[in-house]
Amino acid sequence: MEVDVRKIFGPWNDGYLLDRHIVHSEYLGEDEDGKAQFDNTRSEAGEALFQLKYRSDWSQVKPIAQALFDNIIPNLPKIDLIVPVPASTPRARQPVDEIAQALGQLSGVPVSTTLVQAKPPSADAKPLKNLTTKEEKDAALQGRFSIDVSVPVPKDATVLVVDDLFATGASMGAICTLLQTHPKVASVYAAAVTKTGKA
Repeated sequence: MEVDVRKIFGPWNDGYLLDRHIVHSEYLGEDEDGKAQFDNTRSEAGEALFQLKYRSDWSQVKPIAQALFDNIIPNLPKIDLIVPVPASTPRARQPVDEIAQALGQLSGVPVSTTLVQAKPPSADAKPLKNLTTKEEKDAALQGRFSIDVSVPVPKDATVLVVDDLFATGASMGAICTLLQTHPKVASVYAAAVTKTGKA
């Protein structure tokens, strides 16, 4: 998979993503419901993630995890624990969890899908993906995540938080900030597959 690794900035020690999600987008007009339509050209990582998340093509998990392993893991110190960002959309099988598990297998690092818990949003809350600014997302995420202290964490752990689609970084930031309060966590790093919006 061809990638263009980019550094991401936030409340973590260091962070990277594989590529932009969309490399070119052309406005086509509106559909019969008035919704804007676009002809999007995705990066290779973006296309793989699109097929995984929105077409349930689970064969994309291993190539995505391999690309993370080959292109991001070498930029990081030794990782003790991988934690996927809790998904904002309920699915029977979560793409970000599958990617984290595959990355854990490749790197020989344990993965915890339960250390960070997400409380369901209130019934009247807008879906996170429909919020456009970091401020809106930060407000919506206030108090949304918690740590399950019964989940074992190695002493002085270096934790890698993995997300699939990085937009404003609000979820990643909230989780990394929370993990830094854990008494056994020494440092927190961030990795994502792709980034939406302008690079």
